[in-house]
Amino acid sequence: MALGRSIRIYLDGGEVSGIRHAELVNWTGQALLCPRSRVIELTQWETAVRRPGVYLLIGSENIAQRDAYIGEAEIAAERIKTHLSGKDFWQEAIIFTSKDENLTKAHIKYLEARIIQLAKIAGRYRLINQKDETPVVLPRADKDAMEEYLNNARILLGALGHRILDPIIGQPSSHNSQLMRLFYAIKGASASGTVTDDGFVVFKGSTALTQVHESIRPSGYAALKEGLIKSGKLIKRGDALQFTSDTLFSSASAAAAVVYGNSANGRICWKTQEGQTLKDIEEEQARRIPASSIDEAD
Repeated sequence: MALGRSIRIYLDGGEVSGIRHAELVNWTGQALLCPRSRVIELTQWETAVRRPGVYLLIGSENIAQRDAYIGEAEIAAERIKTHLSGKDFWQEAIIFTSKDENLTKAHIKYLEARIIQLAKIAGRYRLINQKDETPVVLPRADKDAMEEYLNNARILLGALGHRILDPIIGQPSSHNSQLMRLFYAIKGASASGTVTDDGFVVFKGSTALTQVHESIRPSGYAALKEGLIKSGKLIKRGDALQFTSDTLFSSASAAAAVVYGNSANGRICWKTQEGQTLKDIEEEQARRIPASSIDEAD
C-alpha cells in the first residue's frame, strides 16, 4: 500500500486566489503558483524563482480542454515575464525549482522533456508546445533523482489544482481491484466508460448520437458536445460520432447527455453488463458503510 504524503501550501497574503508556495515534507523541491495578474510580485520570491527550473503556463478553463505550455529556464522568473507579451492564452504560471543548488541545466532540460511526454500521455490538457522534446542523457543516478522529482512535482501539481500529469484513467483503488466498466446504448449509439475519482470517463471508440437537443443547451452540455467535436475528441463515423480518446466528464450525467444529445440521468443510464445501474451500485456501497462510522463522524 502506498504511503501518505504531507504537503504544506503557503497562501501569500492569506488569499486562495493569489500566489501559492507548495512543498512536500522532507523534499528539497518547491513549487510556486502565480496568477498572470501578479507576476510583478515574483520579485518577492527570489529564492523560489530566480534559479533554474521548469514551468507550466496554464490557460483558463474552457468547455472542452485547457491549454498549457511547458518550458525551462536558468532564471525561471525572467522567462515568465517574457511570456506576458509573448503568449496571451495563459492565466497561471507554476514554477518548479529546488531549495538548494542541485538542479543543473541538464536536469531542467530533462524535466521539461519528461513533463511534456507525461502531459501528452495523460491527455488532460492541450499542449501548445511547437515541438516534442527528447530527454537529455543523464547519468543513471541523476536520471533516477529526476524521476523522483517528477513524481513529487506531479503530487504538488494535483494539490494546486492541476492534474496535468495524471492519466485520465488511474490505477484501481485499494478498495476495487479492477475498474468498473459501465455501458450505455441508446438508438444508434453505444458507449462504455467508468467512474473515476474526478468524474466519469467515456472510453475511446465509444459512439454518440449526432443530435443536440435544445433541452441540454441551458445546462451547457450542448456547448460541451460542440467543443468536443471542434477539438477532435468526437469525429463523424457513419451516422454517429466516435470518441477518439478516453474523455473525462464532470459526472455520469454529463457523459450520458453528450452520448445521447439530450437530457439523461447518468446514474440510471450507465449499467453493468448484468444490467445493474450506477445508482444501484452507489446505493449498495452506501449500505456497506458501518453505522458506527457515521455516528463517530457526527
